[in-house]
Amino acid sequence: MAQQDGHGHFDTSKPHTLEGLLVIDFTHVLSGPTCTRMLADAGARVIKIERPGKGDDTRQMGPFAKDGTSEYYRFANLGKESIALNLKDPDDMALVRAMIAKADVVVENFRPGVMARLGLDPEKLVEQHPRLIVCSISGFGQYGPMHDQAAYDTVIQALSGIMDSTGFPDGPPTRVGTSISDIGAGIFGYAAIVTALYARERTGKGTTVDVAMLDSTFALLEHGLMDALGVHVRPKRLGNRHPFITPFDTFQCSDVLLAIAVGNDHLFRALCNTLGLRDLPGDARYATNEARSENNVSLKVAMEGVLKTDTATAWRAKLEAAGVPVGIVLNVDDTRRLEQIAARGMVKQVDGYDVPGNPMKFGRYNSMGTAIPSPELDNRGRAIRAEFAPHVAR
Repeated sequence: MAQQDGHGHFDTSKPHTLEGLLVIDFTHVLSGPTCTRMLADAGARVIKIERPGKGDDTRQMGPFAKDGTSEYYRFANLGKESIALNLKDPDDMALVRAMIAKADVVVENFRPGVMARLGLDPEKLVEQHPRLIVCSISGFGQYGPMHDQAAYDTVIQALSGIMDSTGFPDGPPTRVGTSISDIGAGIFGYAAIVTALYARERTGKGTTVDVAMLDSTFALLEHGLMDALGVHVRPKRLGNRHPFITPFDTFQCSDVLLAIAVGNDHLFRALCNTLGLRDLPGDARYATNEARSENNVSLKVAMEGVLKTDTATAWRAKLEAAGVPVGIVLNVDDTRRLEQIAARGMVKQVDGYDVPGNPMKFGRYNSMGTAIPSPELDNRGRAIRAEFAPHVAR
């Protein structure tokens, strides 16, 4: 029975956007599995090919649930089927080719050249199967002087500029607190596949897709790129402060930090009235955004002198009432308990485990994503062999 939620986003009887698509998933760890998990959330059938005996590396990575299963693996592989295949075995490879012949999409995140050495070169696959979309996700892409280098998220964060831009001016470059390079590449991979699927509907032609973690992370650096590419200055770390808008930062209250984002003069006046600093908007040092940015240090001192007299919760309520964008800096364990997160279905249960919900909400289509748990190794191996074996050339 569909849950009556007023907006229909919890209605699991609605069709999925990508149902009927078959995806063959050669991915492992995080960037590729993020992409194929999103495809599974959209209703595609995703068959994950894993190594016999061991499977995806993340099966051995923590944190681990009480039953010993990996949460890392669970989060990245919801909604998929698993088959264990030896890609060096001729019989298993014959099955792989039979699966690809029936597939709409193939996704892989091996190092460049591995698929070709396996006899599954993406360009040749598309030549053989003209409607097929083959997405390759890698650290540096399929060409360029660094294309064959190994990469993990932290390496890409270091090279991309995002690590150097994160942290406070008097501190060292700092890794972003999530695997942003892996996840970003996975999201760009998903977007590219959906784009290619739409093009295929118009033209009947599939394509290869080449997504690099370095490209994806570089593309996210809007402020740094405005400096480096636009005005040709070397960006510097600013901590939590916005580089071009002030006050747009975190501020210490009597207990915890409060994020305040003031994007125009109207909001600045509302902020100052709420804090009892009514003279500041008329002060030449703070009358415009440019002036406030030049005098951000003294402005922050003045604001924190007032904010430290009460709790972040109390100030948040007052500032929200005045229309000032504001939020308490929370630990993710606090965020997941927010009523807003619950109302948006951003934590759901699959097979008795809490997992992240689907951030994309549709009016006519399923917004809850997959209800299929991440698979045990080779959980569908026998059934998949029986399904595709008749198509293996004898």
